[in-house]
Amino acid sequence: MVDQNARFSVFPLPDLGSTERLGARIADHLRPGDLVALSGDLGAGKTTLARAILTRLGVAENVPSPTFTLVQSYQTPALTIGHFDLYRLKSSRELDELGLDEVLEQGAALIEWPERAEARLPDDRLMVELSGQGDGRRASLSGSRRWRDILHG
Repeated sequence: MVDQNARFSVFPLPDLGSTERLGARIADHLRPGDLVALSGDLGAGKTTLARAILTRLGVAENVPSPTFTLVQSYQTPALTIGHFDLYRLKSSRELDELGLDEVLEQGAALIEWPERAEARLPDDRLMVELSGQGDGRRASLSGSRRWRDILHG
């Protein structure tokens, strides 16, 4: 089990460029079965970071927040990505209807508001907690040893 409270890296995100660079670092190492959990208050930058990851993976189309659809799927040259927003989830059982297991079998998942279904998510995931820091933001990361080795910095 991953100790989600053990942060291994904090990235200052003073501007969009720094968010795009973090998104690129994550995207460059995504593989099938990976789950990136994006948490933070409303407006913390969860969707912005998800867009940066998807853009790096080759998604050229507009990447809307999946707040109302709950999930958007993207086929990239590298793998299929499911972008989930669990904000409106009423029960963690709804993840079955959204097809999370199938997404993880075929590709990777980006999940906004992961705390809405914490018990149903795999322990082996990259947690990205976004928060305000001065005039910008910061990302606190925790996860498996693999992610620590990739993103420690």
